[in-house]
Amino acid sequence: MPPMRLCERLFRDEIVLEHRKQISNRPLTERIMLTFYAGNKSQDSGIAEMEELPVPHNIKISNITCDSFKISWDMDSKSKDRITHYFIDLNKKENKNSNKFKHKDVPTKLVAKAVPLPMTVRGHWFLSPRTEYTVAVQTASKQVDGDYVVSEWSEIIEFCTADYSKVHLTQLLEKAEVIAGRMLKLSVFYRNQHKEYFDYIREHHGNAMQPSVKDNSGSHGSPISGKLEGIFFSCNTEFNTGKPPQDSPYGRYRFEIAAEKLFNPNTNLYFGDFYCMYTAYHYVILVIAPVGSPGDEFCKQRLPQLNIKDNKFLTCDEEDGVMVYHHAQDVILEVIYTDPVDLSLGTVAEITGHQLMSLSTANAKKDPSCKTCNISVGR
Repeated sequence: MPPMRLCERLFRDEIVLEHRKQISNRPLTERIMLTFYAGNKSQDSGIAEMEELPVPHNIKISNITCDSFKISWDMDSKSKDRITHYFIDLNKKENKNSNKFKHKDVPTKLVAKAVPLPMTVRGHWFLSPRTEYTVAVQTASKQVDGDYVVSEWSEIIEFCTADYSKVHLTQLLEKAEVIAGRMLKLSVFYRNQHKEYFDYIREHHGNAMQPSVKDNSGSHGSPISGKLEGIFFSCNTEFNTGKPPQDSPYGRYRFEIAAEKLFNPNTNLYFGDFYCMYTAYHYVILVIAPVGSPGDEFCKQRLPQLNIKDNKFLTCDEEDGVMVYHHAQDVILEVIYTDPVDLSLGTVAEITGHQLMSLSTANAKKDPSCKTCNISVGR
């Protein structure tokens, strides 16, 4: 073996040994990832004295989903036939507002056999939905002694993963159905807010509550968060009275409206999300959209549609000429109505119970460890 290669090998082994000392006290999964990454980094230094490999350029990312993407690039034909592997360096893009004391994500360095491009990169254990990433590529040639000859790194490019698809949401829907429980009757939808909210609606919006963009509560990959416009309503009732509870997290004044004025055969019903907030309570988000409305068109492309007469969460059916409504007992339903609602269609009154701020779901983050409401894609 040439002296230079021997020196490189000794230096490489010294780096790996030192790295193992540094990470020996870390959690097991972190030690595995770091050792894998350090091992591959050390391989970068084992460069043989031969013709350089082509450097990838003009990188293209396509077919992006919540947990996969396709990657391709151009490269010179020179020495192309020597390429046996690709190294892909994938990292979450730094967030300027992130907590500087929080442990940073371990970089993911993927080693793949050289296959025809574009190549699919898939993995929910290192790709999350709606997340910005940076990626760079090397070409590599594996040697008989196990070392790699590698090219220079390509330029770094950025991309963002996608929302949950209908397939993913259907998986969430099926998990939610398991715990929905029996159906209880309801007669009204209700919306709690502060008195100042309703005063503002009367003075500035001609008495009509206006849709607003949904916050980022719930699943990180939900396609309605930060995009769908609607008005939030509740519909759960107390088991012993059949009426809405007197407590609320959202304000002491409540707008109540007869169920048939929002939910009827002229509306469509969609499943939006299923989540919890590190508690035993689970939430299901449903969307009610008047047929043919902009909200209906938005949901039709992105969300699983439910049969309004037959589903596990919220039903509307006619019995003896009267519309009858039921809701699931064992989940908390959050209903989003996608059109304006005039206050004259219902009543506004002060509740007699308490304002339980701790139960608010505003911008609430989903528990990624809950086995009941998570699926095997990015959280």
